[in-house]
Amino acid sequence: MALNSSTSPDQGLQDLNVTECNHTEAWEWVYTIQPAYMSVICILGVFGNTFVLCVFCFQRKQSSVADIYLGNLATADLLMLCCLPFWVVTVVHKFNWFFGEPMCQLVNIIIGMNYYCSIFFLTLVSLDRYLVLARSMFVGRQRGSSAAKVICSAIWVISFLFSLPALLFRSVRFFPDYGVEACYLDYPHEAWRVRHNFTVNIVAFLIPLSLVSYCSYHIIVVLRDKQVRRSSAVGTEKKAAQLVLVVMATFILCWLPYQTVTFFDTLYFYNVISGCLWGHGLDIGTQLTTYLGWSNSTLNPFLYVIVGKQFRQRAKELFKQVLNREKRKTPLASVRYTECTRV
Repeated sequence: MALNSSTSPDQGLQDLNVTECNHTEAWEWVYTIQPAYMSVICILGVFGNTFVLCVFCFQRKQSSVADIYLGNLATADLLMLCCLPFWVVTVVHKFNWFFGEPMCQLVNIIIGMNYYCSIFFLTLVSLDRYLVLARSMFVGRQRGSSAAKVICSAIWVISFLFSLPALLFRSVRFFPDYGVEACYLDYPHEAWRVRHNFTVNIVAFLIPLSLVSYCSYHIIVVLRDKQVRRSSAVGTEKKAAQLVLVVMATFILCWLPYQTVTFFDTLYFYNVISGCLWGHGLDIGTQLTTYLGWSNSTLNPFLYVIVGKQFRQRAKELFKQVLNREKRKTPLASVRYTECTRV
C-alpha cells in the first residue's frame, strides 16, 4: 500500500506507482505494530529528554560548550517525540488525518528538523571535543560558550530551511481509492524528491560523517596517549569524549539503514533498479528505517546515564538540591503546625 509511504511522517519515498503491485495485505502490520512501537519510544523519550534538560538547566556551574550542544540536541529530540502521538492516532485510523492541514505541516516540519538538528549538533559536539583534546591551546572556553549559543541558533534556522518542503508541499488530501483523508507530501515535481535524497545523503550525512570521523580519529589517538591518561584534568575531558563517541556511534547505527534506503530510492528514480519488488521493498524499508531512526531520540538520555560519569554526578547534585529544599521546607512547616496547635 504505497499510500502509506507517502503519508508517513518521514520525508522519504513518495512513489505511488508501486500501487500496481497490489501488496495491500502486507501493510496490515502497520496498524498494530507501529502505533505500539511509537508509543513506547514516545513515552520513554519524553521522560528521558525532559530529565536531561532538567539536569543541564538546573546545574549550579556554568554550562560548557558541549552542554549547550547536547541540551539543544535534547530539545530537538523532545519536540520530535511530542509530535509522535499525532502519528500514533493517524496510523491507528489507517492514515486518516484528523488534525487539520496546519497541524499536518507543523508536526512534519518539526519531525523533519529533528534529523538535521541531531546530526549537526552531534557534529558540533565532536568538533568541540576534538578542539579540547587535540587543540587545547586553540580553545577559548568562556568566549566559546557565547559563540556556541549563536551557532545553535544558526543550526535551528538551517534545519528549518532544509525542512521547508514539509511546510510548502504538505497538505491534507482525500484519496478515494483508499478511502482516507491523509496528510500527504506532494512534491510539485519528481526532481524535488531527488533533491531531498541528495540533501539527506550528502549534506546531512556524508559531509558531517567525514568531519566526525576525522575528529573521532584524533580524539582516539589522544585518548591512547599515556601522558593524557596520567593527567586528571584531561581525564575529565577524556570521559566526556568517550560519551560523545558512543552517542555518535549510536546515531549512525540508528540512521544508517534509512540513509541506505534513501540512496536506493535515488537509484530507483533513475531506473538503475526497477520493478514491483524493489518499489514495494523500498516502500516498506522507508517505514521500518524511519522508525528505527526515531528510536535514537529515545536512546540518547539512557546513554548519558550509562556512559556519562559527569552527567550522573550532575544528576546526583540535582537530586541533592531538590532534597535539601524539601528538608528546608519540612522544619518550617513543623514549626508553623506547632505554633498553631500550641495551647
